[in-house]
Amino acid sequence: MSDIEKVSCLIIGSGPAGYTAAIYAARADMKPVMYQGMQPGGQLTTTNEVENFPGYPEGITGPAMMLELEAQAKRFETDIRWGFIDKVDFSGTVHKCWTEEGKEIHAETVIISTGATAKYLGLESEQKYLLSGGGVSACAVCDGFFYRGQEVVIVGAGDSACEEAHYLSKLCTKVTMLVRKDDFRASKIMGDRVRNTANIELLFNTDTVEVLGDDVVNAVKVKNSLTGVETIIPATGFFVAIGHKPNTDIFKDYINLDETGYIKYEQPGTSRTNVPGVFVAGDAADKTYRQAITAAGTGCMAALDAERYLAAKGH
Repeated sequence: MSDIEKVSCLIIGSGPAGYTAAIYAARADMKPVMYQGMQPGGQLTTTNEVENFPGYPEGITGPAMMLELEAQAKRFETDIRWGFIDKVDFSGTVHKCWTEEGKEIHAETVIISTGATAKYLGLESEQKYLLSGGGVSACAVCDGFFYRGQEVVIVGAGDSACEEAHYLSKLCTKVTMLVRKDDFRASKIMGDRVRNTANIELLFNTDTVEVLGDDVVNAVKVKNSLTGVETIIPATGFFVAIGHKPNTDIFKDYINLDETGYIKYEQPGTSRTNVPGVFVAGDAADKTYRQAITAAGTGCMAALDAERYLAAKGH
């Protein structure tokens, strides 16, 4: 048993939620230990420009912002570690967690900030421009501003896709929406909103073949699945709105999840899960807003809730 590490607060995952939780937990002398996860810094590390986070009047790149948050957490002596937790056991009063190398950790409190991963089509050209920051995005609210007065393409068929297409229509001269099947999966009200927006063109039964461009996106090649006809659509931005997958699989045996895998709050207005002493922050529980600022806010909540939990136990 001597090789088991005992900690007061274990934070699983980084990003704005995890780092903010770490800052608050460290300042409360909870001596937090953080495992950064498979993508240190979270989804923001794939975001080229962040212009909507308060306190950065000139904007900042996603990776630079995450490095600043990490440095702030370290300043208050958060123990930040590479790697990730790949197994947990929350069945007893002790919260048992294991790293991918088999190290066992017993935590009095756990803050889950594992986030969610945007789903992409998987095209080589899509990934190329996503990684280079050259015109592919999975967040219209985050990046739509950069395409003001331009023509863009968005892929998706659900409520979120319709909402993002409508958002883009206010900024862009034209939005072409690609729907793989012959109708939306979205609710009727959302579908009607898109249909009734003059500068949104709907292409049903349409698949994306390739994202085209030089250093940045300048067109999208699509194919009608009924006729086989290929078309090239001029566009400077390509938005993917086919959903997110919350990174919550390792918790499913112990934590209450909704039908799509997002962690359920035990009590609205708190960060508590159904397991006492386990809290959640950020996109692992948030399928509505998915913004850096809301993730940071829930990170603060989780740390404060964890501190109160420990105080109630006499710590």
